[in-house]
Amino acid sequence: MMAFTIAWRELRNLFLSPLAWVILAVLQAVLAWMFLGDVQVFLLNPNGVEGVTDRVASGLYSVISIMMLLVVPLMSMRLVSEERRSGSLVLLLSAPVRMSEVILGKYLGLMGFLAAVLALLTLMPLSLAVGTHLDYLKLFGCVLGMLLMLGAFAAAGLYMSTLTRQPLVAAIASFGLLLFFWVIDSFNAGSALGGSAFQYLSLQGHLFNWLRGRFSSADLIYYLLFAAVFLVLSVRRLDSARLRS
Repeated sequence: MMAFTIAWRELRNLFLSPLAWVILAVLQAVLAWMFLGDVQVFLLNPNGVEGVTDRVASGLYSVISIMMLLVVPLMSMRLVSEERRSGSLVLLLSAPVRMSEVILGKYLGLMGFLAAVLALLTLMPLSLAVGTHLDYLKLFGCVLGMLLMLGAFAAAGLYMSTLTRQPLVAAIASFGLLLFFWVIDSFNAGSALGGSAFQYLSLQGHLFNWLRGRFSSADLIYYLLFAAVFLVLSVRRLDSARLRS
C-alpha cells in the first residue's frame, strides 16, 4: 500500500532532521529534571492519599501534554508546506496515487515519530517499578490517552500544513488552533447547554480522565472524530489543489 511507503519516507525524514533530535533532547532534559523533582517530593511525603503513579507518573504526562502543544506543530509544519514551497507537491499531485493515501502516509509517519518520543518518555515512570509498586493499568491509561491526544494534534497540524507554503506559518497556525481547543472549556458560554458543548470540545478535558485511569468511550470517540475531521479536510484540500493544477 502506497500509504505505508509514504509513511516510512516521512518517518525516516523526521529522524534525519536535526530539528527532531534537538526537540527530543530538550524534551528529555526538561522532563527528566521535572520528573526527578516530583520523585523527590514524593519521597519526602510518601504517605499521601495518592500513590506514586498518580503523584508522579500522571503529573509527568500532564506536563508532557502541554509541551506537545509546542512540539507537534514544529514537527508537522513541513509535512506538506515544504513540498508546496519546493515545488515537489506538483509532482505528487500528478502521480497516480490517491490523496487519501498521501495524507494517511504522512499522518502515520508523524505518528510513528511521536509514538517513539512517547515511548522514550515513558521509560522515566517505568523506572519507578525498580523501587516501588506501579499501577500499570493507570499507566497504560496515561499512555493510551496521550497517544489519542497526539493523534488529534498531528491531524490538526497536518491540515494546517496543507494551507500554506510557509512552514513557520503552518506551525503558528497549528499552535493557535490547538491552544484554542485546549482552553475552549474556560470560555463563559452564558448557559448550561453552551458550557457543556465547550467542555466537550476541550482537548484537555478529555485527557484528564485517561490520566486518572478512567476509560470512557466518549473520550475515545472524541479524539478519533477530531483526528478524522482534520484528516478528511486535509484530503479535500489536496484534492482541490489537484483539480486546480
